[in-house]
Amino acid sequence: MALAEACKPRDDSHFPDIIELNVGGQVYVTRLQTLVAVPDSLLWHMFSRRTPKELARDTKGRFFLDRDGFLFRYVLDYLRDLTLVLPDYFPERSRLRREADFFQLRELAKKLCPQVSKDNSISEEISHSDTEDGPPPCASAGGGEAALRTCTAVRSPSMDSRKSGYITVGYRGSYTIGRDIQTDAKFRRVARITVCGKTSLAKEVFGDTLNESRDPDRPPERYTSRYYLKYNFLEQAFDKLTEVGFHMVACSSTGTCAYTSNDPGEDKIWTSYTEYVFCREQ
Repeated sequence: MALAEACKPRDDSHFPDIIELNVGGQVYVTRLQTLVAVPDSLLWHMFSRRTPKELARDTKGRFFLDRDGFLFRYVLDYLRDLTLVLPDYFPERSRLRREADFFQLRELAKKLCPQVSKDNSISEEISHSDTEDGPPPCASAGGGEAALRTCTAVRSPSMDSRKSGYITVGYRGSYTIGRDIQTDAKFRRVARITVCGKTSLAKEVFGDTLNESRDPDRPPERYTSRYYLKYNFLEQAFDKLTEVGFHMVACSSTGTCAYTSNDPGEDKIWTSYTEYVFCREQ
């Protein structure tokens, strides 16, 4: 009850002390003073220079931001004490830096960018997870073209020695077959394509099209069976795998049948689960 009262604005022109946010579907609750901790940032402008009526809200009245809900936790954590703390294995530094740029948090963006010395060499402040799983973020705006070239040269896909391994792609599908099989077949599109395998390989292949919300902060050398893709086309997943040297080595499928009612003459609903195993050898 106390929290609900604190979330209520005093009037239409003032924000409450406790703010509820919906960031890309993830709900956060924080203090107003946390959101305005960095002057001239985007959140500072939103919550100190505008009124509640001017900001977008979701269906439950929370202030809505169409950004990466998973990465926003690190943005919010930074705003609390202006200190950047990341997990030991954090392969999303470049994406987090993009969020920092969007929210106009310049100091946070600098902390996420590798330092470039006068001889155009990258300092060793880049974490192991960055060099293992993705390209380093580009140099900050003040780094110049030489710094940008250096950042690009650190990780070039054509220079990498590709790791061998397996990735399993799975999906569930269903379709209805009526009494007239030829004319009454009704197919449902694939609801979700799952990805199983080593974290580093999955991120290398699928990049930003990989949804990691069910298994965040997974170290690159660990395995997962909880990732899934942000699209529903198997051929698109197969193309991604083929482009980086994977080929299919096995496939299996199971299916079940059920009736829509107790009448055997009624439509049959078939549900299937299929897995495709892909391999890449060095």
